[in-house]
Amino acid sequence: EEQAVAGHVLKLPDHIENKQKKVEEKKEKLDDFEVVKTMTVEASAFTASCKGCSGKTASGINLKKNPDVKLIAVDPKIIPLGTKVWVEGYGIAVAGDTGGSIKGSKIDVFVKSKKTALNWGRKKVEIKILK
Repeated sequence: EEQAVAGHVLKLPDHIENKQKKVEEKKEKLDDFEVVKTMTVEASAFTASCKGCSGKTASGINLKKNPDVKLIAVDPKIIPLGTKVWVEGYGIAVAGDTGGSIKGSKIDVFVKSKKTALNWGRKKVEIKILK
């Protein structure tokens, strides 16, 4: 029966050791960002043009003045405000708002018109948290 001796390092054969190094170096990139995490979320869409909507987000962005901004509403416990996020079918957006019904793995993508929001509907999409 062999005993492990403290202070001795097990040396892996080169072909195994090199494989591990390659995996660590291959970080997924998107544009100039590093992908931190990929997840599937339920995405709905919202617009700033509704009765009683201020158009101001939780992060202070005025959506009525910036109708082309790519912005999503998130649960800040899951995705902190200010995080850059790639959303399938939408592009790279900033997590810039929160919403009462946006809890857990749900997001709300900001779109210009009510028609676009209705066309988006509610669907499962892949998102990538970027750094």
